[in-house]
Amino acid sequence: MKTNLTSEPVNRRQFLRATAIVGGGVFLASYLEPVSGAAALAERAGNPGGATDFVVNAWIRISPSGVVTIAAQNPEIGQGIKTMLPMLIADELDVDWTDVRIEQAPLDTTKYKNQWAGGSTATPNHYLPMRRVGAAARAMLVSAAAQSWGVPESECETRSGVVYHRASNRSAKYGELGEKASSIPAPDLEKVPLKDPKQFRIIGTPVRGVDTRAIATGTPMYGIDIVVPGMQYAVFEKCPVFGGKVVSANLDDIKKEPGIRQAFVVEGGSQLAGLLGGVAIIADSWWFAKNARTKLKVTWNEGTTAEQSTAAFAAKAAELSKQAPHRTLRKDGNVEAAFASSGAKVLRAEYFYPFISHAPMEPQNCTASYRDGKLEIWAPSQTPASGRQLVARTLGIKEEDITIHLTRTGGGFGRRLNNDYMVEAAWIAKEAGVPVKLLWTREDDMRHDFYRPAGFHYFTGAVDPSGSLIALHDHFISFGEGDRFAPSAGISANEFPARFIQNCVIDVSVMPLGVPTGALRAPQSNGLAFAFQSFLDELAHAAGRDQVQFRLDLLANAPLPEPAPAAGQPAPPPGFSFDPQRMHGVLQLVADISRWGVEKLPRGTGRGVAFYFSHRGYFAEVVQATVSKAGAVKVDKVWVAGDVGTQIINPLNAENQVQGAVLDGLAEALGQEITIDRGRTVQSNFHDFKLLRLTQAAPVEVYFKTSNNPPTGLGEPALPPAPPALCNAIFAATGRRIRSLPISKTDLRWS
Repeated sequence: MKTNLTSEPVNRRQFLRATAIVGGGVFLASYLEPVSGAAALAERAGNPGGATDFVVNAWIRISPSGVVTIAAQNPEIGQGIKTMLPMLIADELDVDWTDVRIEQAPLDTTKYKNQWAGGSTATPNHYLPMRRVGAAARAMLVSAAAQSWGVPESECETRSGVVYHRASNRSAKYGELGEKASSIPAPDLEKVPLKDPKQFRIIGTPVRGVDTRAIATGTPMYGIDIVVPGMQYAVFEKCPVFGGKVVSANLDDIKKEPGIRQAFVVEGGSQLAGLLGGVAIIADSWWFAKNARTKLKVTWNEGTTAEQSTAAFAAKAAELSKQAPHRTLRKDGNVEAAFASSGAKVLRAEYFYPFISHAPMEPQNCTASYRDGKLEIWAPSQTPASGRQLVARTLGIKEEDITIHLTRTGGGFGRRLNNDYMVEAAWIAKEAGVPVKLLWTREDDMRHDFYRPAGFHYFTGAVDPSGSLIALHDHFISFGEGDRFAPSAGISANEFPARFIQNCVIDVSVMPLGVPTGALRAPQSNGLAFAFQSFLDELAHAAGRDQVQFRLDLLANAPLPEPAPAAGQPAPPPGFSFDPQRMHGVLQLVADISRWGVEKLPRGTGRGVAFYFSHRGYFAEVVQATVSKAGAVKVDKVWVAGDVGTQIINPLNAENQVQGAVLDGLAEALGQEITIDRGRTVQSNFHDFKLLRLTQAAPVEVYFKTSNNPPTGLGEPALPPAPPALCNAIFAATGRRIRSLPISKTDLRWS
């Protein structure tokens, strides 16, 4: 994922400096540039001499009645941050959750920092800053009360939205202190005292999602629900071959169809993540537009990508595997000497995982309105600021003339890190001269995705007579050009068990790709974990070792030092380096809770184990699966142990996130594959790209092991161990080793 994941502390310059009263409420607003004081952020609302009414957006608004409204700054894509981030503010503000209301903030990079969703970064980026926002507001309210009463602040305390002075038996509700608090200077964020975690009343408690009831009752809140006055509906036909151009189209025929207002060619460019060429059809309803599209006839210039296919990729990978690698990422010791050493048992295996689509429930959509040189957009985007930049650059509009409203997203999983649908809607709306809602069909969504890239691994490994892993070589065949991988197609030089064995080589070769790829939940990790953790299982079996103990022994090895950063490059931020002790802890925990090796299982039932470190999270998982004699796979149960730091902010959502990630990983392994033929995607909908059915959803038992580390995210790191743990369970049940995904393509019948 090409995203800056660096977490930066918020300092005084990035804080909410100013407060004021708007309709009797207190606002706290962030800023990015230094100001001389609160008045510098004020706007004179018909008040020539002063600035009492602030009209800036903010995180916190407290009404005279005591209701606290908290702005959720980041996009909500199902990961729960619309609830979790306000929980941090509310706890430090010391109010009751029942008195809190949540509003989705629009995109505003002058007030909010890191206003995007991806990489499991919401918690590490915002855990302390959001707590400080709440603590600073509480400090200002305490100061207001203390000054009103003429008592020391140290003698005041808060509880449930009330400031108390016990010695004089006085109290004041937050809503009563707004006017006085507006004159209190904001405290220094780096000095504002925070609660001891033992004092948390909201953080660490199970809180239901703020939108749960609305979702269950069908309340419109998603991008697909947006309706604006005068809006028309659009569909956009692109070349089935990625990047193809329109040569001609029967536009005159289309314009005669019922309900059609406009139809025109969009020239587009060559960047797969930008505006591509196609035909836009605009109608009074989406149904009219969709029906007219069935009669659209386009002649395409398909370009060179039409020569690419899944079969050709596989043939090229096999060819490259027999040649010298294009480059070597890591070389420790002497793998060839280790392979040739006396008593070494050498194992070779080829692993493959396919392209995968994100397949969110809500297809891509965007509503745009262009008027008088300004553009207003309603979009379910994970990266709204990047989308605004793309639109501004493509349409030649200043960023400050583009307003983006964040809608709730019906599934992102990394797909909406790209904003192609946003720039399409913006271009069509500007060209059409009317507000337009662009809605993709399910087929559009699946055939014009940014797929999880396929990968080919050619492994050689060796264990010595004592059963220890002594050497590993991986020739990884992927996509890219020169020294650059295609998006999300890469591998790290530190891929485990690298650094934990003396002899290790990771070679890489790449082939060109015209198919768009991108981040899919736990990018890179979701494929690499399957290959490496499955091959480690093979090596453990070849060594005659217990699979858990084999991994524990590897983690106990003294690691080789990490390579120094390249010249001019910074060292990895805290939390990005692998800690074997933390992984040892979760692996031992999952073995204990699953009673690994204790229970005797019937024939056809097996257990598999795997672990993986990604997105600063440590997860180990055990899957129990049963394979019928006819070859049908049923996942019986999954046990999960995770270490994401010292604090689980919302245990209810944390458990849901882990369960969802595990089931997502199982679905990917069981039956998901995107194949390319003549440069176009073969699959089109859920009938040939299988999502997990309710009857396939196994119980997932989740345990967290807290550690003395900063809290980290949960949306992704529980996914990578699930596919290899399942495949290892299938081997334990049948003796059949899964080296190519999806599992549905392997004959697992046994007798």
